[in-house]
Amino acid sequence: MILDGKCPTGPIETSWDRHRFEMKLVNPANKRKFKVLVVGTGLAGGAAAATLGELGYNVEAFCYQDSARRAHSIAAQGGINAAKNYPNDGDSIYRLFYDTIKGGDFRAREADVWRLAQVSNNIIDQCVAQGVPFARDYAGYLDNRSFGGAQVSRTFYARGQTGQQLLLGAYQALCRQVQAGSVKLHTRREMLDLVVVDGEAKGITCRNLVTGQIESYWGDAVVLCTGGYVNVFYLSTNAMGCSVTAAWRSAKKGAYFANPCYTQIHPTCIPQSGDHQSKLTLMSESLRNDGRCWVPKKQGDERAAHQIPEDERDYYLERKYPSFGNLAPRDIASRAAKEQCDDNRGVGPGKRGVFLDFADSIKRLGEDKIRERYGNLFDMYEKITDENGYKQPMRIYPAPHYSMGGLWVDYNCMSNVPGLFVLGEANFSVHGANRLGASALMQGLADGYFVIPNTIANYLARITPGKVKDDHPEFKRSREEIQGQMDKLLSIKGKKTVSELNRELGKVMWNNAGMARSEQSLKEAIKRIPELREEFWNNVNVTGVSGSTNQQLENAWRLADFLEFAELFVKDALHREESCGGHFRVEHQTEDGEAMRDDENFCYVGAWEFKGIDKEPELHKEPLKFENVELAVRSYK
Repeated sequence: MILDGKCPTGPIETSWDRHRFEMKLVNPANKRKFKVLVVGTGLAGGAAAATLGELGYNVEAFCYQDSARRAHSIAAQGGINAAKNYPNDGDSIYRLFYDTIKGGDFRAREADVWRLAQVSNNIIDQCVAQGVPFARDYAGYLDNRSFGGAQVSRTFYARGQTGQQLLLGAYQALCRQVQAGSVKLHTRREMLDLVVVDGEAKGITCRNLVTGQIESYWGDAVVLCTGGYVNVFYLSTNAMGCSVTAAWRSAKKGAYFANPCYTQIHPTCIPQSGDHQSKLTLMSESLRNDGRCWVPKKQGDERAAHQIPEDERDYYLERKYPSFGNLAPRDIASRAAKEQCDDNRGVGPGKRGVFLDFADSIKRLGEDKIRERYGNLFDMYEKITDENGYKQPMRIYPAPHYSMGGLWVDYNCMSNVPGLFVLGEANFSVHGANRLGASALMQGLADGYFVIPNTIANYLARITPGKVKDDHPEFKRSREEIQGQMDKLLSIKGKKTVSELNRELGKVMWNNAGMARSEQSLKEAIKRIPELREEFWNNVNVTGVSGSTNQQLENAWRLADFLEFAELFVKDALHREESCGGHFRVEHQTEDGEAMRDDENFCYVGAWEFKGIDKEPELHKEPLKFENVELAVRSYK
């Protein structure tokens, strides 16, 4: 089946403006008649709930944390992109559009990416008006720094805590609407089902994580803003609560899952120190502005960094990619780091690390300037490693970080299930096969502040408000199914903990479908995942009861969903016989080890329709057309 992204035609420069004018509107008095459910309160969800509430809709927002401001967006560090061209270094909306298309290895929709670049400037104005404390230069103007995959400085930042400051801006706007009564906030609720009535999304089923009660909520539309799924690798930079559950449960109700194999490995993370770890820690990509990546030229070199003279160091990114140097895109920088370690030139315990060295920048700028730019990041590094990054090089290594794949949506951010809208990292729409740094925050706020307020009206204007409420039989059936799943998990009383099985799945995924994938490794994963799933449902031990707070139960259902989703992930990676961005098939690479795309056979979005456990999913394709950017070999040399 060929999918239609419903992208506007005609000149791309005016596509979003024309589309907004052509869409239907809901007048202010009628907005009060509609109820919208927003699941997730990160940058996409918080911005969407606040803006829809401000417009006059009745909004109910949900998060599993105890506060909306604890969403994982808070962990983003380095910055947010926009095409303001404040440094006067040649940036423009078109250049941001081009860099994003190229950065995603030509596997994203042109129209979506153009809109993202166009509204990026509005985001900065919005956030400044909210009081977000962006860094400023000596004259008081907003400052910018560089990020990977760009040769201009377009990244606005607030030291090393940009995500936190942007989220606080969205949170303040959300709280204002809660106080005004237009938004009702439900904390400590986790969405466990999408309620679909006559083919349309009409509500959700949640578990109250404090009382254990299964609850129903109806709405005229559901907006899913639940983040990504890289915890399928177990160890990642994501918070441990980040899961695929909301997206996967929606997929099981008919929403297509697009490009699940597109995940991002971040090159700048603190290396794993042992099997005891439950997550990894990100060191912002912004550090690569002033830090230089290197390894010893000599294999197996055991000397401390300060004992290795300059002529015995390999600044491998500067050597391999002279045009971009240490600011090569994430997928390329990650594979380059792995390549050095595989060549027995890694550093630190286990030799799975490379140096990120600030000595030259400190000598040039002074330690105070580096401390001013990245102080909290250096503090965090020292607390975790007990090493002073100002006095000796940091040690970094790639780690799972972000999902570019997600639920399929059209240009209006609506899935193939009418009434189900998907924003931010939970959808697939703008990053292609690799996300450029500082573009996640840009997408989340673009979708929440500027896209969904326009596009949701086009859907709501065509339906009757309140036509289906939570007394419909589908809500009762959904509650009973969820309660049955809870009871089943608690009744198994096996011998393995959720954590043990979770680690096993993570190792299978990382070893076979991580930074590099092959036909052999992927087939091994497809064989092993159903075995793990069977062991989980027969031998897991979930303690506690369902009618109260029970984090073991939460972890169990999240792992149950990962065990189903992981198989789809691997099948998508196996079917895509090419290398592009973060999807690196070892059979498809150039002589010098770069990704080799197959535009003739794979220039499309692969959207999968769930057909049942142990049944083959059905692949739907959305062809990608490039009319404003020429398909080319992606090079940063």
